Amino acid sequence: MAQRDYKAMLEKMLTEFLLEEDPLKAMLEWLTEELMRVEAEAKVGAPKGKHSQERTTHFSGYRVRRLHTRLGTLYLMVPKVRKGGYIPFFVAEKKRSEVALMSLVQEAFINGVSTRTGPMSMLTSSLRS
Repeated sequence: MAQRDYKAMLEKMLTEFLLEEDPLKAMLEWLTEELMRVEAEAKVGAPKGKHSQERTTHFSGYRVRRLHTRLGTLYLMVPKVRKGGYIPFFVAEKKRSEVALMSLVQEAFINGVSTRTGPMSMLTSSLRS
């Protein structure tokens, strides 16, 4: 019986996503919100609005953060935590390729290398495509 309730709930959610202008982006927004909620509640030690003996800190509002994805820019409402702070794992970690590209561009700038001509332009143009 519980499995049928779960299936009905999933069908209802998918139907709501399909009615959105961009269903994949709407699913990603929902997923990021749920991941942040679960991760922040684990850090605090209790769900928002609930009291618990295991609570280590408290929620203190939200802050807006942009997350650029291939599906578009998401505006995340990241929960604030009073002690210790909270940054979602998917916002804090950058891909190694992005970090490598940024360090390459920074080093080129420091050394005065032109990014418009020479090997640097070939590298940046190949990374764009």
